[in-house]
Amino acid sequence: MQADLSPVIAATAQWLTGAFPASGGALASVLCEVQARQAVTVAAWLRYPTAMDAALLGVSGPGGSGRLDRVTGADAALGDDTDAHAWRTWVDEVVASWAACLLTDPELAARAVAALADGGHSTGTRAEFRRLVAPDDSDRNAAALLRHPDLLAPVADLHQDQLLDRLNPGRTLIA
Repeated sequence: MQADLSPVIAATAQWLTGAFPASGGALASVLCEVQARQAVTVAAWLRYPTAMDAALLGVSGPGGSGRLDRVTGADAALGDDTDAHAWRTWVDEVVASWAACLLTDPELAARAVAALADGGHSTGTRAEFRRLVAPDDSDRNAAALLRHPDLLAPVADLHQDQLLDRLNPGRTLIA
């Protein structure tokens, strides 16, 4: 039984960087990928905080990128060759949505990283996720599409409320 989230993290980060690619050359691609991977890692660790949660995900599967592809219009580019895109079955829609929220809201990202201290994956230190919580100009330029709130809104809006509930348990909404 697999209790490792690395396939989900890798596939979901790959989906994000494919849907919202880097602006620039090879260095920009690497910086964009690092930011996506950090956001997805934080989101996955929040979503699956224990080894049991991760093991259950390994049994049930993450669900794939189908809805995300439809929301972003990427399904039109996929064509009929589903075998070439088998990695997409490891994309977790909720994790991608939470990562999109974190990439577009630095305060929320900092709160999410701080919340990792409660889980079993990491100490949640800010240094581990510097490019997510404190991107510099080169990070922002490389990931201009990946961090654009309007572009990521359709993905972020899918499960944003669940992320806010996870970070603020028992909060009351003022109508």
